[in-house]
Amino acid sequence: MQAIRNLTLVLSVMLMAGCSSFTGKTSPALSRDAQWGIVPLVNYSQTPQAGERSEQILLSVLSSKGLQPQVYPASVQGEQALLDDNERLNSALEWARQQKLDYVVAGSVEEWQYKNGLDGEPAVGISLRVIEPATGRVLWSKSGARAGWSRESLAGSAQKVLNKLVGGLRVE
Repeated sequence: MQAIRNLTLVLSVMLMAGCSSFTGKTSPALSRDAQWGIVPLVNYSQTPQAGERSEQILLSVLSSKGLQPQVYPASVQGEQALLDDNERLNSALEWARQQKLDYVVAGSVEEWQYKNGLDGEPAVGISLRVIEPATGRVLWSKSGARAGWSRESLAGSAQKVLNKLVGGLRVE
């Protein structure tokens, strides 16, 4: 009987670990007192505005870590920037240099959808990187993906992924 319980526990742990995946390098120590910013997340998913939705969740996750980043204002963006995420990102990095920000958090959304089937699980894939705007150097990067449970929301899954990603930042 004890063996069955142990086997059940091991299988449960393996099942839970199989629902998410994270890769990336170790973060250098980054100053909490530095000037931080958030620039647009490029949307590679098939869901419109997934990048903008992720940015809003990212803002609250960074705030919970004690950071109060400046956000690239939507009013600065032109028509072309609204259609081309890479153009939007390049304009935002120029804005970050003008604002003299020390670090900006950028990234991309690779997946943002409910999977097909009876359960319709949410699936989220996000990559983040911390860039030094003055040099364009990437100081840290990490990617994460998660398939949630059938009654979980996309935003809830995204928040879990972003919490785990941002949790890897060494902010001192």
